[in-house]
Amino acid sequence: MPVHRLLPVALAALSLFGSSAVLAQEANNLERVTVLGSRKSLPAASSTDTLVPVDIYSMSKVAESGGQFDLAQSLQYLSPSFNSTRQTGADGADLIDSAALRGLGSDQTLVLVNGKRRHTVALVNLFGARNRGSTGTDMNSLPLLAIDNVQVLRDGAAAQYGSDAIAGVINIQLKKKAGCEAVAGYGQYSAGDGKNWLASAYCGVKLGGGTLGITGEWQDRGRSSRGGQDFYPRIIGDTKVQNKTVYLNGEFPIAGDSKLYLTAGAQNRDASSAAWARGGVGSDDIPSRNSAAMYPDGFVPFINGKIEDRYLIVGWKSSFAGWETDLSQTFGSNKLRYDISHTLNASIANKDLLAGGKGVSPSSFNAGGFGFDQYTTNFDVSRFFPELLGGSNVAFGAEYRREKYNIVAGEPGSYIDADGVGFGGNAGSQGFPGFQPSDATRRSRSSQALYVDWEANLTPSLTADAAVRTEHYSDFGSETTAKLAGSYAVNSGFLLRGAASTGFRAPSLQQLYFSSTFTDFISGKPLDVVLAPNGSTIANAAGVPALKQEKSRNYTVGFTAKPSTDTAITLDLYQIKIKDRIVLSGRFDADNYPALGAILQGLGVGQAQFFVNSVNTRTRGLDLTASTRAKVGAGMLNTFLALNVSHTLVTAVNAPASLKGFEDVLLSERERLFIEQGGPRDKETLGFEYSQGAWTGEAKIIRFGGQTLGTFSGPPVPNQVYKPKASMDLGLSWQATPALKFSVGGSNVFNVHPTKQDPNETDNGFYYESLQFGLNGASYYARMHYRF
Repeated sequence: MPVHRLLPVALAALSLFGSSAVLAQEANNLERVTVLGSRKSLPAASSTDTLVPVDIYSMSKVAESGGQFDLAQSLQYLSPSFNSTRQTGADGADLIDSAALRGLGSDQTLVLVNGKRRHTVALVNLFGARNRGSTGTDMNSLPLLAIDNVQVLRDGAAAQYGSDAIAGVINIQLKKKAGCEAVAGYGQYSAGDGKNWLASAYCGVKLGGGTLGITGEWQDRGRSSRGGQDFYPRIIGDTKVQNKTVYLNGEFPIAGDSKLYLTAGAQNRDASSAAWARGGVGSDDIPSRNSAAMYPDGFVPFINGKIEDRYLIVGWKSSFAGWETDLSQTFGSNKLRYDISHTLNASIANKDLLAGGKGVSPSSFNAGGFGFDQYTTNFDVSRFFPELLGGSNVAFGAEYRREKYNIVAGEPGSYIDADGVGFGGNAGSQGFPGFQPSDATRRSRSSQALYVDWEANLTPSLTADAAVRTEHYSDFGSETTAKLAGSYAVNSGFLLRGAASTGFRAPSLQQLYFSSTFTDFISGKPLDVVLAPNGSTIANAAGVPALKQEKSRNYTVGFTAKPSTDTAITLDLYQIKIKDRIVLSGRFDADNYPALGAILQGLGVGQAQFFVNSVNTRTRGLDLTASTRAKVGAGMLNTFLALNVSHTLVTAVNAPASLKGFEDVLLSERERLFIEQGGPRDKETLGFEYSQGAWTGEAKIIRFGGQTLGTFSGPPVPNQVYKPKASMDLGLSWQATPALKFSVGGSNVFNVHPTKQDPNETDNGFYYESLQFGLNGASYYARMHYRF
């Protein structure tokens, strides 16, 4: 198709925001795909035709001319129910952006690539991370130019896809079409920092009767810092990141109607975040956390992470006696190794000083790290019976999954207390103490699953789907889930739909076995904290029981409307109840739980935390999308509105028997607010896009709802109240030739920031927290896209 015809098609696809995908492509070019929420293979359906809410976002325009250079931030400004905010001052969580749907945890959203389960990261989010205590999937490990579309299923789907699909499912569909294209981009904040460079290329090569898509991407993002002289020498802002990524995706006929398909990807990321600054001469940090001989004016330690992410899918599709079969093997791996630089071990420096030396220690340390591997084998079978109940699709299958998790200890200097526990200099590398040999672990588990799914057109207007899935885990037992969904077409332009399901999420190996001793800052004061794994001496002494699965009940009801071929509306209400939700506990110490006092004193730490199935929650909300396009003057105007409202409430605190009476410590108000309002309680997007000839302009307003978070001091110090704030994005593209396009624009062009707070009570120790649209302010970008 000529480029001058492709351009308006791509623009229309972006403007739909969860509405009609059939408007985004010409009917004779629709690819047959399996849309999330259905096992039936059919032409790519619009979300106005599906049994449950499904948004389908074409990523072509985002990759070619968008203002965001990674997938997580792109979806942040595309999907109203999706939330991802870059962190600062949250240690490892600064290195990997977490993402979530409908205000729930990042590990309660299942991510698929080409319909196959994507592995989670090895990292557990801690400190002031919005998704504290949870793991998640690294959305930014996939290059934008490799992605054809992203499907967001906004409904519980554990009965169809297994563990983690409580808030919903995100399926990332990769390209495998012939042709080549390349993108070069540059961006920076209006403050002059955070310089972001991007170079990416895709080429689809005809091979063996099929097509192999090859994507390579290089991205280099610089630090930003908003502290200024008032917070010197602190660095408060974006992490420094360099990504090198390559992805392959293809499908090849082998015999008859059989096909071999392959997806392979690798990313190496070098990231560096700035920890809290340590004071110099005259401060309380000497000799406990600094040495006058090394950093007399204070210093900022750097937490450097080397992240290796690998992904592989190999599969075979075929037909047998009318049945479609799909056999696949998926492998995913995520490793993170820490190197702490511009630091010291204060206990080593103090020991050197006491021995008559200058008082120095090494300034960099290998602090160890962790890794997570996942192997998944799937066998799926389906068949469409056109004469059965007006058309029925029957599907069934099996899955075997094996997971491995390990923690690697750092070098001794990264964790030892050289001058004695509780004396002089503190143990370990400042900024991030290394993992100790007692933290090191190597664990694994396996699971097996069987499912059956039946979708039937009971009448020309009534469609129903029922699914049942049972899974058995080697470490906690079995779980069976079910789902029933249906839709009723009142007429050709109005559809009623609803669904009810049960779901579950297995405790991750990271939550079961993560162990670390680290330094946190409370109102600017350092405190050493141990995060004790399930089954450890500390956890057992506190009476923390073995972790078990979370269980959920999901309900969705709504309607879709298509008043005309150019206008689409969807509205869905939902409720998600989660029982025995796994959260990171509050911090226990000798004062609020004397039974742990002696153990903590022996470890040389002040507080302890655990993972525990401690709360029940209820989430209620609604999703609204509306889009229309019309000819205005000599051009075309696309208008879209998208809205998500999501309110989560902790309905019960389930304290183990030994912790009865300590519910306020197990779940403090501060921790409760992280669960209830870690993300904005509503988000709205209003966008306008006008194209005429070779020019396209767009304006988009994104309003982030208010949030209330707790303080370190607690009552009577008032909570942190963040007012709703709106950001505006502007963009302009020029199709210079049929193959070449230039784009410029800005994000948050009016330089809006979150509500100012007392820095002694925020997690990052700054006036502005890392929430809503972040703390960096306005940014600007330029891109060039070339198709050849």
